[in-house]
Order: sequence, then C-alpha cells, then structure tokens
Amino acid sequence: MPVYTVHAPSPYGADLRATDKFVFVRDGFHVWAMIFGPVWLLWHRLWLALIGWLIFFGAFQVGLASLGVGRASIFVADLVVAVLMGLEAASLRRWTLSRGNWRQLDVVIADDEDTAEHRFFDRWSQKQRGIVNDQWAVDRGGPPPTRSVPGQPFSNPPPLPSGGIIGLFPEPGGSR
Repeated sequence: MPVYTVHAPSPYGADLRATDKFVFVRDGFHVWAMIFGPVWLLWHRLWLALIGWLIFFGAFQVGLASLGVGRASIFVADLVVAVLMGLEAASLRRWTLSRGNWRQLDVVIADDEDTAEHRFFDRWSQKQRGIVNDQWAVDRGGPPPTRSVPGQPFSNPPPLPSGGIIGLFPEPGGSR
C-alpha cells in the first residue's frame, strides 16, 4: 500500500478553515518524474529543484562528453539519472514544502489519495475536536456556578466517606 505524508502551511496548521490547503505527498516511485523530469518539477512548482536538476544534468552531460564516453554509455547514465529522479521525486517535493514553512502533520497508509484524505481527516478531526471547534464545550455566556444554587451537581461539596477522612489527617482540622 502506498504511504502518504500530509503537510499543512505553518500559520494554518491546526485551523479547520485551512483544510483545503493541505497537501498529500505519495511516497514511492514516480513514473512521470522519471520520464518527464523537468516537466514534472515544473508541474509541482519545484523551482529550486528544477534549477538544480538543469545544472546537474548539463554538467553531467558535459563531463561525460569531455571524458570521451560513448553514446550507449551516456544513454545508460542518463537512464540511471532518470530512475534516481523517479525515486527521489517525493523527497524533493517534501523538501520544497519544508523550505516554505510547511509542516508535516501525519503519515497515512492508503490505496489512493482519496482514501488517504478520508483516513487522515477522520483521525485529525477527532484530535481537533477538543482543541479548536469543540461543540461540546461549556457555554461561556452564563454566569459561573455558585455553591448556593440547588440542583447543580457541584453546588455542594462531595459527601465525606462513612468512616471520616481517609489519608494522613484522621479528622478535619485535626493536628498532625
């Protein structure tokens, strides 16, 4: 099963309004990044990675040509570079997101991206319920409860145990 990492922009990390900005990056081999390396980098807006790839690939070609390597060997070397691009495409994307102050929220295992989103948001919304958008929170509009209001569960102190106080002090207000 594919593994996805979930990334969110830092200022909106725990904000429920920013869920449409979350990015799911599939870990593993990317065939399109191997076949069309520069186009894949452009598509995902990996500008620094594209510049680095162009510089590396140009220097690599010049280096092989200056060494007098044959065309078949250059083709095999280019194929190896393309396979490495396919293997490291997800890492380049995660690196670019981390440079842009995105933070990794979670790792999800799923068959496809839709299932990964579903699993992630099920888990994430349960965690966020107590932090951000808790509908079960106490109503802050009313006055604070007092001890003299009958009928409220915390109006009276809890009853003492039948045998007195349990612990280091055998009776209330007694000496040590």
